[in-house]
Amino acid sequence: MKSIVFPGKFLLGKGILSDLETYVKPLGKKILVISSNSVMGIAKEKITGIPAEFVLFGGECSRNEIKRLAGIAKEKGCDCVVGIGGGKLLDTAKSVAYDLGEPVVIVPTIAATDAPCSALSVIYTDDHVFEDYAWLPANPNMVLIDTAIVGKAPVRYLVSGMGDALATFFEARAVRDSNSNTCAVAVPGKQTLSAYALAELCYKTLIAEGVKAVRAMEAGVVTDAVEDIIEANVLLSGIGFESGGLAGAHAIHNGLTVLPQTHSVYHGEKVAFGLIAQLVLENAPIEELNTIIGFCKSVGLPTTFAEIGLAGVSDEDLMKAAEAASVPGETIHCEPLVVTADKVFAALKAADSFGKAYKG
Repeated sequence: MKSIVFPGKFLLGKGILSDLETYVKPLGKKILVISSNSVMGIAKEKITGIPAEFVLFGGECSRNEIKRLAGIAKEKGCDCVVGIGGGKLLDTAKSVAYDLGEPVVIVPTIAATDAPCSALSVIYTDDHVFEDYAWLPANPNMVLIDTAIVGKAPVRYLVSGMGDALATFFEARAVRDSNSNTCAVAVPGKQTLSAYALAELCYKTLIAEGVKAVRAMEAGVVTDAVEDIIEANVLLSGIGFESGGLAGAHAIHNGLTVLPQTHSVYHGEKVAFGLIAQLVLENAPIEELNTIIGFCKSVGLPTTFAEIGLAGVSDEDLMKAAEAASVPGETIHCEPLVVTADKVFAALKAADSFGKAYKG
């Protein structure tokens, strides 16, 4: 069977957060609003006409945090969850809604990952180490993106989102070539033509609009290029990874999280480096490697160990990451080849060497 999944609604535009109440009202009588401290003021300003309980996010998408927030929702009688913030907060909101059996509205304030549209939460320990994936039975009821707010975020967030999105097509290609199942766990199956096409469109959009979007945000403006990249980072990559599948890049990201030195590096930044290692693992053509490394350098994504916090990393530590990336059940085994920790270790070392040697 083939399958593809989508969020219930996807809304994107300047100023649309002002209509949040209109969109939320049909979904519940009292909402739990999960927000970070930096945007709690915005949340309270926009949600005034319906009963709401406002709660600060604890900072990590961990099972303890999900349990804490679900407990508050039950105690306060909330029947709808609204998450306003970044990727880990949004993943937490999705899992809280699942635990409650209630609808969820996702409101990203940055475009740093493809988390918002998916039926997936990436679970970490309270100490920020990747633990596992929580596959959810349904995608969010609604994803609402106010580009005026996302466009004011630090440029690094958008660039990180591009790193996450950059891997989408290449992981979907690996899944296609190995005939593996996708990540659409609620309706498991193989890739559809449309999922692969959206993954490819995601890549083409990044290449065409990425540098233009970065320059616009550096100038403090939201242009068509910025809106296109937000859509690519969130919607195209979200559908592309979930219904196209994950492979080496995200598994290598997960392996890298066992090294504390990488914890200050954003998810998409580690994924971008993981993609370079994936292409080395696949023995991809040098032209393709040069294109990806060149794009990363043009927008500010990492291409070397030093840029992901691993300057001078020992072979012992690197092997720990390689072993974690290749445990049974990891998505790296969706690659169209037999993967071992030794191969991942070699790919990581070679990826760093390619990044250092690239001259443009």
